[in-house]
Amino acid sequence: MESTASHRAFLHSIINSNEATVSPQRRTYKVTRMATLHSIIWIVLLCGLIKTCTSSYYDGVEELNNDFIVNCAKEAKHLVDTAYKNTRNTLKERLRTKTAGPRDLMAYFKQPVAGSRNSIRAADYMGTTLQLLSEKAKYFNERPFNITDLLTKSQMDTISRIAGCATQHLPKVCQDSPYRTITGECNNRKNPNLGASNTGFTRLLPAQYEDGLSVPRGWTENRRINGFPLPLARDVSNRIVRFPTENITLDSARALIFMQWGQWTDHDLDLSPETPAHSTFLEGVDCDTSCAREPPCFPLRIPPNDPRFTNRSDCIPMFRSSPVCTPGSPVREQINILTSFVDGSQVYGSDFALGTKLRNNTNQLGLMAINQNFTDNGLAFLPFETAEEDFCVLTNRSSGIPCFLGGDPRVSEQPGLTAFHTLFVRAHNRIATELRKMNPRWSGETLYQEARKIVGGILQKITYKDWLPLLLGSEMPRVLPTYRGYNESVDPRVANVFTVVFRMGHTLIQPIIYRLASGYRPYMPEPQVPLHMTFFNSWRVVREGGIDPLLRGLMANRAKLNRQNQLVVDELRERLFKLFKRTGLDLPALNLQRGREHGLPGYSAWRRFCGLPAPRNLNDLANVLNNRQLAQTFINLYGTPENIDIWVGGVAEPLVRNGRIGMVMSCLIGNQLSRARDGDRFYYENRGVFTSAQKNAIQAVTLARVICDNTRITEVPQNVFMGNQYPSDFVSCSRIPALDLRPWKQN
Repeated sequence: MESTASHRAFLHSIINSNEATVSPQRRTYKVTRMATLHSIIWIVLLCGLIKTCTSSYYDGVEELNNDFIVNCAKEAKHLVDTAYKNTRNTLKERLRTKTAGPRDLMAYFKQPVAGSRNSIRAADYMGTTLQLLSEKAKYFNERPFNITDLLTKSQMDTISRIAGCATQHLPKVCQDSPYRTITGECNNRKNPNLGASNTGFTRLLPAQYEDGLSVPRGWTENRRINGFPLPLARDVSNRIVRFPTENITLDSARALIFMQWGQWTDHDLDLSPETPAHSTFLEGVDCDTSCAREPPCFPLRIPPNDPRFTNRSDCIPMFRSSPVCTPGSPVREQINILTSFVDGSQVYGSDFALGTKLRNNTNQLGLMAINQNFTDNGLAFLPFETAEEDFCVLTNRSSGIPCFLGGDPRVSEQPGLTAFHTLFVRAHNRIATELRKMNPRWSGETLYQEARKIVGGILQKITYKDWLPLLLGSEMPRVLPTYRGYNESVDPRVANVFTVVFRMGHTLIQPIIYRLASGYRPYMPEPQVPLHMTFFNSWRVVREGGIDPLLRGLMANRAKLNRQNQLVVDELRERLFKLFKRTGLDLPALNLQRGREHGLPGYSAWRRFCGLPAPRNLNDLANVLNNRQLAQTFINLYGTPENIDIWVGGVAEPLVRNGRIGMVMSCLIGNQLSRARDGDRFYYENRGVFTSAQKNAIQAVTLARVICDNTRITEVPQNVFMGNQYPSDFVSCSRIPALDLRPWKQN
């Protein structure tokens, strides 16, 4: 071991070697970092970083000292706890002073709660311990290394135990029940965690991180991947996605409610929340103000000549998705805090504590909780959230209306989504009430579970029988074959790539929220509201007519058509959450950055996975896209089709016949929904889940009927997802088949 003086000189040489290249943001915390490194040296001297007397079997790399590892794990826990606390205190202060901005909002509605938060904290403890060890060990290892190469299995187990990861994968004891668990556990009897909430996504292709473990693609500036550096995500958004909004082409064959069902279904399947910390773990730097690229912060840099941002030292903030504990593997995986099944978890929750909170616990009627302050023309609103921080109040301070409480935290994101949440809570209560009339001896628990089971079956029927055929078109038989029954060998977990590709729905969103009164007349005084003015506007739902005007607007207006020169409107690309600050976020650019942060391979790799021709050059790409000019723009940006981000490559493909997405998107979405169906023991068509009569009753239900039963709307299209014209394509609710609950009557 070298002397203390030698270490001190070595430390200063490291700190000062690149002084000229240090960015202004990083200079602000250089002193803090120097102090941290001084502490590192002293810890190393006191504890002994390397076992100098014994060699390991890791090709000449020395093992780390066990006491040192334990100390680092404890230090990491302190650093993570401090970052979590500082972020929460900062958010409270910004809400108190009314200075909260879009970046705060983006994180707020994806915040984990209860059990999810504990799982994520443990994974952050684990990851930060490895990061801390790596930071400290690099000063004594001249050649590049992965920290896991220096750790034995026993040492990794020690870190996992201290972090709290080891206890998350204990064997589950499953009960014999005809009902799903709220968490999705025990759906698969052989592997009870498959598809459960608070577990990791699965991978259809191996993760591609810069270091093979966790560093996002594009993290290191000018680093070449497949021979070319990745372009800035914002630059791709500017040059591929951007188009004049006044040129929008509407979809003559799909209603706006077709788009809304896509978002609704996505919120049933996956949510990878951002980490609860918005300051760097090691240095405590506020990523909002510094644009620092330090874990867990992965901001989007601004390209030259940006049409909106004039200050290139500015950035669009983004924070890494929360990790999950992955025993036995050092490769970073993101957590899914929802169940992986189409099971109505956005209605009922994916967590025991939330599931209980969403129920009406004041009686034994099996009902969901409803709002106690307001009604929607006599019909129920969702209950209000009771959290101390509330962005919805900030959208209209005079109204004092907080966010709603739902099974998914994004319930109040925009009014159309809120309308769906409200609709299906009402549906549950209506069904539970009818079941009680037919079966007065049923307990409140049985009423709740049976109504929940029926609602879940209705959601599956609408998704698989009514909605997916209109999305997948001619590719449906190939990518989502006919159902043949439950298969316990099928892995139903959401694939990591699905969390990005299912954002294809962003291409269907109109820049306007439409509201129509009875008779489908304009709802005055504001029948049309710009989308960016409606985010987290719970007050508009409560104070301006409830959910009926919103649902009419979704049924009687058309979705935006996805075209190669009209991908995503500027309401999402330039004004996302602008209501809270002078500048908005860029959703398409965030989609690209998120895919890189999750370590997703590039476009051509996914084409190969799907058995499709994988473009290798400009000519190949021009053939696949049937658009040479667009292909040239892609090549100018990426250099090779291999590097094209899967989201933008996927949405740029020509639409399949009678569908609304391209070939690679059809493949990946079909793959996911097929596994979510075939690997679901409680899928409504599986033998024994419902009786034949019950299954037939569910099969007859349409979204039009759900709307008729749970609103004051009296005229609807028979197929609400199609492009319908009022009044010619609308019929009286009396002509829409009702849900027949008689098969649930017990003698």
